[in-house]
Amino acid sequence: MSINQRLDLRQSQSLVMTPQLQQAIKLLQLSNIELAEFVEAEIERNPLLKAGDGEEGGDRSGDEAESRRDSLTLDETSGLNEAREALDAPSEDVFEGATGSDTSAASGPSAQTDWSGVGAGGNGENFDFEGVATGETTLRDHLLSQLNLAGLDPAERLIAARLIDETDEGGYCRAEPAEVAAALGTDEATVLRVLEFCQGFDPTGAMARSVPECLRLQLQERDRHDPAMAALVENLDLVAKFDLQALSAICAVDKADVRDMIEELRELTPRPGAGFASDTAVAVAPDVFVRELPDGRFAVELNSETLPRVLMDKAYYAEVSALPMRENDRDFISECAANATWLIKSLDQRARTILKVASELVRQQDAFFAHGVAHLRPLNLKQVADAIEMHESTVSRVTSNKYMSTPRGLFELKYFFSAAIPSTGGGDAHSAEAVRHRIKGLIETETAANVLSDDQIVEILTGYGVDIARRTVAKYRESLNIPSSVQRRRRMQQSA
Repeated sequence: MSINQRLDLRQSQSLVMTPQLQQAIKLLQLSNIELAEFVEAEIERNPLLKAGDGEEGGDRSGDEAESRRDSLTLDETSGLNEAREALDAPSEDVFEGATGSDTSAASGPSAQTDWSGVGAGGNGENFDFEGVATGETTLRDHLLSQLNLAGLDPAERLIAARLIDETDEGGYCRAEPAEVAAALGTDEATVLRVLEFCQGFDPTGAMARSVPECLRLQLQERDRHDPAMAALVENLDLVAKFDLQALSAICAVDKADVRDMIEELRELTPRPGAGFASDTAVAVAPDVFVRELPDGRFAVELNSETLPRVLMDKAYYAEVSALPMRENDRDFISECAANATWLIKSLDQRARTILKVASELVRQQDAFFAHGVAHLRPLNLKQVADAIEMHESTVSRVTSNKYMSTPRGLFELKYFFSAAIPSTGGGDAHSAEAVRHRIKGLIETETAANVLSDDQIVEILTGYGVDIARRTVAKYRESLNIPSSVQRRRRMQQSA
């Protein structure tokens, strides 16, 4: 066998993920808040990009400007006439205050905040002293203010400050004493001693490491932490089940005393930090609006408030390109121009793809919009992808972190995808979400004399044509945070 070298020329095809393609894929899965941050960073990085004010349309791509005004109705998309038959019923389940006109004002606070007057060199004329004076105090600030008056030595103050920093908004200290000791170069006993001291701060129960410890601190302040109450606090799982017989044996008291002790626990707070200010929650701004038209159809349109308005400064690009410059500078300007053009096209394509997917979701789930959640159909990514001729991964990215404002409320796009539960008669499958909703409805109508077991719920659902196993009913019930039939019956009997 001889070994030699030779040179061959072969032709082949392969898919190459260019940086621009990677960017376009990344934009699809970003939420509107993340997208705004990304675009802002690109504007700072690229001198040829600028934010549009919503009135300039000359430099913006015609397709992009058109996508801002895009609106579809069910009749205007292909193959939708058959879906109109399910839209004749009245919408008696419409939630008040959840219409598209109301939710159109929902937007993040950053969109309406003017930061132009903020700066280190301000003269103070426009400084809002009243706003600072009336600002809400956070739990961390409240604990630190007490630490400043505690009279600890510098080493203990450092440990206490670290423990306060590790306390969450609910008031629980999430730090491991051993880790804090190793990080600060001290021993664990000192950290525990400082932690015990800080647990005396207001509010009572703050900086506890668990719910039983939080309740214990509050009971000790009330001088009610006797052996029986201590045993009750250590068995909160039985308290949740309202198992009076087991608790009576553990606490060595009768059932009447157990009831009184549970009532005392209910007067305590498991979240001592809940009364303090926390980080402001950013309101979810819908990416898509669905409006019911007078003739019973549904219109799907993009929320223009969440679409970044980006322009390429062509005048500046022409001016700079005409100047004499080095080769590296010319390459930089050319790259900026290419990136700007690609970003604008990617944003336009993202908007069109969201609108296309949302319109298909409305078409597929028309019965939901007409009749309610009980009529939600089974749906998966492949069905939508095949209908709009896109890849499943694209649909998955588009529906991530995107929200739709409908006459029935605000929903994440992924909400409309639901697993299929087979039918007993071989008919159309049932949506898992619709079955879950039906289970919840059955349990809500229970009485103390008629508490449904999981097996009984299976029988009722079978009568509705739903082929479901008992363990599936139990799984759906637990996902709804509904206790078992034994616990529900016990609670009804106690409250009767």
